[in-house]
Amino acid sequence: MKKYKFAIVGATGMVGRTFLKVLEERNLPIEEIYLFASSRSAGKKIDFLGKERVVEELTENSFDRGIDIALFSAGAGTSLKYAPIAAEKGCVVIDNSSAWRMDPKVPLVVPEVNPEDIKWHNGIIANPNCSTIQAVVALKPLHDRYVLKRVVYSTYQAVSGAGMGGYNDLLYGLKGESPKKFCHPIAGNCIPHIDVFTENGYTKEEVKMINETRKILGLPNLRVTATTVRVPVFHGHSESINIEFEKPFDLDELRDVLRNADGIVVQDDPANNVYPMPILAEGKDEVFVGRIRRDESVESGVNIWVVADNVRKGAATNAVQIAQKYIEYMEKE
Repeated sequence: MKKYKFAIVGATGMVGRTFLKVLEERNLPIEEIYLFASSRSAGKKIDFLGKERVVEELTENSFDRGIDIALFSAGAGTSLKYAPIAAEKGCVVIDNSSAWRMDPKVPLVVPEVNPEDIKWHNGIIANPNCSTIQAVVALKPLHDRYVLKRVVYSTYQAVSGAGMGGYNDLLYGLKGESPKKFCHPIAGNCIPHIDVFTENGYTKEEVKMINETRKILGLPNLRVTATTVRVPVFHGHSESINIEFEKPFDLDELRDVLRNADGIVVQDDPANNVYPMPILAEGKDEVFVGRIRRDESVESGVNIWVVADNVRKGAATNAVQIAQKYIEYMEKE
């Protein structure tokens, strides 16, 4: 198998460091890896596969060395500027920011859901929002069997979804310090406000979930609504998802559909207090589903509770899985 030259853009951040951890775990065919970050992080040293690597400042010339695949997690502004430069030089960019997700020329990919979309990339592949990724992993097998009619999201999102600033607001807020990242204290609190508010009263996070769900599933007219909430949890997003189907379903069969789906672990034994929780999902790559019960207020509805590690499956792992699928397709050509 051919070996590939990789780059990590945003290598010193929370997701960037997790990229490296997941790449080590999954043993991809890596010939060389380059670590890029802002000028203030240049010169830092990070260990990868037992070898110390020096972080370089990201510049317009960074990709002049035959890099095959670059994993970006450095914000939308950086991606908008540097992803096209990398793509022009023959590099395939897998971008974790919001910059390219809704661009019709850029595939938005969750490998368990729509891996075939990787094939029509034009040098850039978008990694979805963390809260969307875990949701569509659960929705896709159910749609394939029962056909989605309407989806209602209510999320309970960890502070690490807001980076180190959010993480530190909870860490130091528990010690009584005032918040620096969030507009309100997060310790002992829930904030129904993730990203900025739009004109219709939804936040951008909620709009992202709605639009990204439609794009990934290929259902542009799907009825979706969302309320996203930041909660005082360090790692792991939780989601209550209410689903209405076009077709009737048997509840035991529905559980089996989820059990047999790629990337899902069903934890659904409420009599023994077994259900997904972020404390159990931390450090894992699977999407955990439980509290599966019929919604008796509609003809064909179900409620499910979905939990995943937002930094791993919600960001770094999904991007590395895209890279794995891309390499798999390349090897078949």
